[in-house]
Amino acid sequence: MEQADVIIIGAGIVGLATAHGLLRERPDLKLCLLEKEEGAAQHQTGHNSGVIHSGIYYRPGSYKARLCRQGKAALERFLDEQGIQYKRRGKVIVAVDPSERLRLEALYQRGIENGVDCTLVGAEQLREIEPHTAGQWAIWVPETGVVDFGVVAARMVDCIVERGGRVVTNARVQRVVEDRDHAVIASTQGEFRARLVINCAGLYSDRLRLEGGRRSSVRILPFRGEYYSLVESRRDLCRSLIYPVPDPALPFLGVHLSRGIDEAVHCGPNAVLAWDREGYRRRNLRLADAWDTLRFGGFWRMAGRYMRVGTQEWWRSWNKNAFVRSLQRLVPDVSGADLERSPAGVRAQAVRPDGHLVDDFLIEEEPFFIHVRNAPSPAATASLAIGQVVGEQALARLDATSALHPSRAAATILQR
Repeated sequence: MEQADVIIIGAGIVGLATAHGLLRERPDLKLCLLEKEEGAAQHQTGHNSGVIHSGIYYRPGSYKARLCRQGKAALERFLDEQGIQYKRRGKVIVAVDPSERLRLEALYQRGIENGVDCTLVGAEQLREIEPHTAGQWAIWVPETGVVDFGVVAARMVDCIVERGGRVVTNARVQRVVEDRDHAVIASTQGEFRARLVINCAGLYSDRLRLEGGRRSSVRILPFRGEYYSLVESRRDLCRSLIYPVPDPALPFLGVHLSRGIDEAVHCGPNAVLAWDREGYRRRNLRLADAWDTLRFGGFWRMAGRYMRVGTQEWWRSWNKNAFVRSLQRLVPDVSGADLERSPAGVRAQAVRPDGHLVDDFLIEEEPFFIHVRNAPSPAATASLAIGQVVGEQALARLDATSALHPSRAAATILQR
């Protein structure tokens, strides 16, 4: 049985950033990261659109607003230090009719409150930035960037290993039980014993708990985000990132166009409930996941609240013309012939029993566990800041345990 001070479950970018931060703060920490796949960043991180978000959208004072700004600065420092390519392409958030003008101005004020470098521009200035867009007014956010988060995750793995951490792949967690003052994790790569477990399991974060312990306060519902890309000859339709004014009642930002680090222009995503937590294709169905969703009362309450929106998203998933019409609100020159299918992603969205979507990052604690329960976009941008928050909580827990049981702490050190 392998002994550790901390075990992190999930090698997506939040789990990796947490491990990276802990080992930077405490180089002597014995840390092990368990990942069920063959490598890191196989799900949300590896299917990320690559946007380095500015933090303009989020309620001032919220985790998302604060950690996105802090995380963006920390991420850019990390990219510079590691020599990882990224680009500040900038973004326009476009109002295409007068009904969106007030929402746009409110969003601009939110951006100012959050410390975002942004400017309100009219039609003429907008055309200079994005000649093909249809908007009459827009917010220009020059600091928005793009990067390949798969490359970022791979470098974080290297940093963790260089600092003495362990990343164990093909290690699907089967059971977590309490053993006096430790948690014991049974996995497909053997058993691991730790003073503290950090749950960064993303799509499965609500299923991880101590055997016999309390259930999560939220349930993860998987939403598939489907994308098209502009064919190479039509990439000139988008120079930077072009977003609609978001609906404040929804946690999704709407179909948009964004030029990635590889110069490809991604169009999407829509947001469709998936019947498989790894349902990257429309026809994917996993009966256990579907049943888990259907027997959750919060799903039905959410479905009733968002029936109209959900129907529109479903229709746009199956009807390419409907998808094209959404893009044409922003860029009228786009046609169906300009688009080719791109890989989809799946977003882990936490939902409360009352049917409300969890809008902010959510971190919960229980004996032997710190759970990152909700970390959707902009979690990749904010990952290093989320990792710092979780790491501070973890070190406080470990230090408190050491103070209460100094002989046990010494024993742990001697075992290294």
